[in-house]
Amino acid sequence: MIEIKNVSKTYAGGVLAANNVNLTIPDGEIFGFLGPNGAGKTTTIKMITGILKPDQGQILINGKDIQKDVIEAKKEFGFVPDDPNVFLRLKGLEYLNFMADIYGVDSETRQEKIQELSTRFDMGSALGDQIQSYSHGMRQKIMVMGVLIHEPPVWILDEPMTGLDPRSSYVLKEMMREHADENKTVFFSTHVLEVAEKLCDRVAIINKGNILFCGHIEELREQSKSDASLEKMFLELTENE
Repeated sequence: MIEIKNVSKTYAGGVLAANNVNLTIPDGEIFGFLGPNGAGKTTTIKMITGILKPDQGQILINGKDIQKDVIEAKKEFGFVPDDPNVFLRLKGLEYLNFMADIYGVDSETRQEKIQELSTRFDMGSALGDQIQSYSHGMRQKIMVMGVLIHEPPVWILDEPMTGLDPRSSYVLKEMMREHADENKTVFFSTHVLEVAEKLCDRVAIINKGNILFCGHIEELREQSKSDASLEKMFLELTENE
């Protein structure tokens, strides 16, 4: 579970990135976080993961405060950022072992997990190559594999399907559903509203730092009094704002 309570963040120059944000993402749910560019999505995600400190408010990951109990809170989640260009000189397998070392994954468990993930993402033959030789999509896959190696109960994914080929995108969506069905949490941002509409149990729409809507897509349809697609309702809501 992720609990965001009265969280605000203002950047230098008075740019309001998050304005008293309140969200609760329970276990067993795929939660989509939607918004235009510059709406506050990535800032909110960086505050959830402890990369940025909010000006006010509290964020709990499975009951652990990301500001007060940083290490224990970070053990609860795996985070895929929107930029996969990290540790480029490491080989794929070196990166996965590095991530396993950070989270204290034992030798037998990590070998099983690396085998499972490399098979699902068709990365087995590339693990001996440096990450800098990978395509963007392959870098995205190795990042996903790295954050899942310790089997975190909470997944936080920022545009996770960018650059993925159709098969890998399908596999990741399948894994997200499996994870939520195990009564665990998936929180992800995306600009691909068709994916959000098909995949998410609930969504939140943020614009200019404000949460405009949070709930089931059918609730948004009732609110808008139409049978429109999520894409059309999203555009109408953010344009009105």
